[in-house]
Amino acid sequence: MSQTTPEIAETEEAGQASLVAIASVIAAMGLIAIGNGLLFAYIPVRLNADGFPPIWAGVILTMLSAGGMAGCLLTGLVVRRVGHARAFMTVGALIILSNVAIAAGIHPLVWTAARTLYGFAICSMFIVAQSWLNDAVENHIRGRIMAAFYVTYEVGLGVGAFLLRFMDLQTDIAPVAGIAFATLALLPVGMTRLPPPPPPKSASVAFRRAWSISPVGVAGMLAVGGLSMMVSGFTPIHAAATGYSQGDVALLLFAMPVGTLLFQIPFGWISDRTDRRHVIITASTLVVLAGLAASRFDGSALPLMILIYVVWSGSTESIYSLSSAHANDRADKDDLVPLASTMLFAWSLSGCVVPAIATALTPIYGTGAFMWVAIAIAIVFSLFVGWRIARQKPVPAADSGSFSPLAAQAPLPVELAFAPLDEGPMVGNEDTPARQNAK
Repeated sequence: MSQTTPEIAETEEAGQASLVAIASVIAAMGLIAIGNGLLFAYIPVRLNADGFPPIWAGVILTMLSAGGMAGCLLTGLVVRRVGHARAFMTVGALIILSNVAIAAGIHPLVWTAARTLYGFAICSMFIVAQSWLNDAVENHIRGRIMAAFYVTYEVGLGVGAFLLRFMDLQTDIAPVAGIAFATLALLPVGMTRLPPPPPPKSASVAFRRAWSISPVGVAGMLAVGGLSMMVSGFTPIHAAATGYSQGDVALLLFAMPVGTLLFQIPFGWISDRTDRRHVIITASTLVVLAGLAASRFDGSALPLMILIYVVWSGSTESIYSLSSAHANDRADKDDLVPLASTMLFAWSLSGCVVPAIATALTPIYGTGAFMWVAIAIAIVFSLFVGWRIARQKPVPAADSGSFSPLAAQAPLPVELAFAPLDEGPMVGNEDTPARQNAK
């Protein structure tokens, strides 16, 4: 009978400790997601209940995206200065501060500044958490760990939104609960023994190079950044403005992440076996049809609207994953760093500009204007992808990477945007995170 040597036992204990540490980071992001989902639902509902015009909620959403864009550009500098753990705690404190400002009373200008700060902090937190996890895990389990990361965050968003059903809008219990969840999220990371990655350097943004690698991938990020922010951000604004109750809005936002989980698996499976661009067109067409249905049946019974928005959200989020996977299929190893950082910036830029357009149209056409902006973007993107198919041969399915579900509410796998200072622009072996996750 074989006996376990002290060396083997020590290795097994270290492996178990590492998994616990990894789980602590994922749990922290899940707690953050609950608070985030709650505040996403609370802000437009509370503004509407207090008689503020919907344009304020649109402005707040736009500035949140602007803060996120700043986070994409500045997080590398922060992490290089203080490291991953301290950076995570720092931006977590900023999220708490943002929620404190929301709890201090309804002041739209203050709320706008607070959500801009939140946008910066949550984007930075994703960059820190994902790069930390991807450095810590081995290639053979990376896909499962990152899938758990995304699913945990998506479920957390839905749970947070659902909690609004049980809260009194006449009190500040919702932002106070957001403060509590953000504070709890700092505890697992503060106690983690997960070793930090090497200090990063800032990523480069190279639109011309990224476009030469994958026009469809870059265009997909430019399309889905705005699409995702509108479908997820303007839905509670419009639902509250059209008379749905606080509980109805919460239930609608709770159901929407289900579409993300349901649609991406079959789309990904098909795209691994054919030209991904055909699947991208299918997803874009579904976005158009769901947008038209949302407009046609606007204000109908809640179960019908939930079904429509589940399809709308799921097909929108699928464009994100499919476009990223298609771009990485065409990229060489040395191109993965600038490609990932450029696509992340493109997604953030669109997430800022497009909601601003919808916000500007709201006083003229009402809160339903976002539906038509989303439909127009999906039509133009679908036509562009079809034009690219007609011009260029498809990538053989055998040359494609494997698909992994992602959510546009979580930025791209940003460990690719950083590299150790003493190495070249890409670290690791041929089994890169981009090929593993095939975003």
